[in-house]
Amino acid sequence: MSTLSLWTRRDPFAEFDALVRQAFGPAATRRSGFVPAAEVARDGDDAVVRVELPGLDVEKDVTVEVDRGRLVVHGERRDERTEEKDGRSLREVRYGTFRRSFALPQHVTADAVSASYDAGVLSVRVTGAYAGTAATRIAVTSGAGAPAIEQA
Repeated sequence: MSTLSLWTRRDPFAEFDALVRQAFGPAATRRSGFVPAAEVARDGDDAVVRVELPGLDVEKDVTVEVDRGRLVVHGERRDERTEEKDGRSLREVRYGTFRRSFALPQHVTADAVSASYDAGVLSVRVTGAYAGTAATRIAVTSGAGAPAIEQA
């Protein structure tokens, strides 16, 4: 009688990626089973945060709020599918909570934030997030026009 061994091929890149994420990733990412992709773009003086949330019922499963100077998008993904084919049933259940947080400028209040959902993408507009952030040029004078420093 012989023993059958099953060999699987290891992916060192996936193992390294998991190791780095576990060691250096944020704690919320490690605990959660679902981390939606997000981007922040500038539109004039406004900031637009787009979060990919395909297949979610945003009215029931997603919350957008301003909390202690941060824009927080959190919720839960529940995806259940049942498929019947050739007399067999296949049921797949995927779920997980998620939380994404973005720093806001001090002058931004909750009144400046609006959100919409279309085609699986949550768009959050922060009106005036970049207002007053333009660089101000300071004139430099030569030594003759410099103020005198008095010694006491």
